[in-house]
Parts: sequence; C-alpha cells; structure tokens
Amino acid sequence: MNLYSILTFLAETTPTATEAPAPATGDGLTMLEQFLDRCVNWLSTVGIRIVIAIILMFIGFKIVNTFSRKLANKLSKKNADVTISKVLVSSLKISLKAIIILFLVGYVGIQTASLSAVIASLGVGISLAVQGTLSNFAGGIIIIIMRPFKIGDFITSNGQAGTVEDIKLFYTHVVTPDNKMIYIPNGTLANNVIVNNSVKETRRVDVTMSVAYDTDIALAKNLINKVFEANTLILKEPAPFVDVNNYGSSSIDLVCRAWCQNSDYWTVYFYLMNQIKAEFDNAGIEIPFDQLDVNLKK
Repeated sequence: MNLYSILTFLAETTPTATEAPAPATGDGLTMLEQFLDRCVNWLSTVGIRIVIAIILMFIGFKIVNTFSRKLANKLSKKNADVTISKVLVSSLKISLKAIIILFLVGYVGIQTASLSAVIASLGVGISLAVQGTLSNFAGGIIIIIMRPFKIGDFITSNGQAGTVEDIKLFYTHVVTPDNKMIYIPNGTLANNVIVNNSVKETRRVDVTMSVAYDTDIALAKNLINKVFEANTLILKEPAPFVDVNNYGSSSIDLVCRAWCQNSDYWTVYFYLMNQIKAEFDNAGIEIPFDQLDVNLKK
C-alpha cells in the first residue's frame, strides 16, 4: 500500500463538518420513567424475596429457639450431664440459625459461592488477629471432651477460685464465695493447673494450732481428740489425727487433720478453729504470739 492509498482511506473515514450529531436517547421524563420502571421491577422481584426471607428468618429462629428449649428440658428430665447438655443445646442452636441464614441468602439471589470465598479470605486475616480467641475456643473443646470439671464444681486455677456456673466455648463462668462472677478464658484453663475440690465425696480438713513450749503436749492432744469426737460431721474412718508438726522459734505447732463430707468442709473447719481455742482456754493452755522485749540502757 502506497502513500496515496493511505491518504484516500483516511479521507473517506473522517466525518465532515456538515454531519449532524446523533440524536439524544430520551429527555428527562423518559429517564425518570425508566428509573421508576426499574424500581417497580426490583420491588416486584428481589424486594418481595427479601421481605419473604425476613419473615422466614423470624419464623425459623422462633422454631429453633422452641426446639432448643424443649431439648434442654428433655435432657434435664433424663438427668443428663449439665455441662454436656448446655454446650450441646447452645452449639445446636447456633448451627441451625447459621444454616437458615445461608439458605435465605441463596433464596434472595446472592451467590453463596462468591460469599463463601469472601468469608474464607476474611477468615484467614481474622484468624491471624484473633489467635487468643481461637486458643480459647480450642481450650473450650478440650475442657468439654476431657472433663476436668463440670458445672457445680468448686475449682481453683491461675489464682482464681469459685464454683463453676457455666462453660461456654470461649469462657468459663466461675462464681466466687463472695458472689463475684469471674470469666476465665478457656485457653488459660486448658494450659494451667486446675484444682477440683468437688470430685471426691470426702475431704480432709487441716488445722495447725500452736502452743507454748511449757505446755503438756499429751493434754493438748487429748483436748483436740475430744473436740474431734464431739462433732458428728467428722468421719471415724479415716480416723482423725493430731501430732507435733514443727518446733518453731517460740511455739510448738500441732497439726490437726480430720475427714468429712465435701459439703461439710467449711463447717468442720470453722468448728475446729473455734472449739480447739475454747478447750485450750478452759485448760489454761497458752497459745503464744510474737513478743518483743526492749531493754533500755541508761
């Protein structure tokens, strides 16, 4: 192709100044009508589906709540384990509601495949930011499976002590003896020592009493044994025990050990603390205390 041919082609394809512009597709009124038609069309299709989905969601949630409540009552009547029952009902309720939401999202017309991809992408980033929360979730699963304690047990862990009121997937609710609620992360519980005071039916009460060095030790031991025998809450087997435990700087320490039912622990403990002191006072046995002698030189 030579230069003349190229110039001829450009001249034929270039519009002349006399050519009129393309007519407008419509005036303002036409555009408004198109907009209204689209709104009506959207409301008559997607809008109705959204309304129906909301109604179905409320109905579905109502059914799930009723079913969960009846299941919890049935498990309670069957004397099922309280811990397993609560976790099972709670997990089932959340799972059923999640299934209902996913079904309704697909019914409205949102592509669940793309939504799943977005959720998966967000999950990777969120998992890096909530490693502690995921650790608590894993700890909750371990606690539910391994069962180191159950609802109603009195436990001590990480410096906190109280009665377990509820076990959630992320936190365990513990009520202290002075009626304070403590939320302990399950990850902390699963990775620390847990002392469960409620597993065994019986429990030993240990009390240490100090007497002066000039005290008749045999008399002191007889008085303590008398205190043991006077309380019916103290078990005969294993037998109570009292003996010298330590020779201190200003006193002889006697260790007193008595067994009782787990539920009677504090009753027996305070009984021993008060009654042994009363018996010592009646017998004239001195319970020494730290003293400081000050000598002044002129």
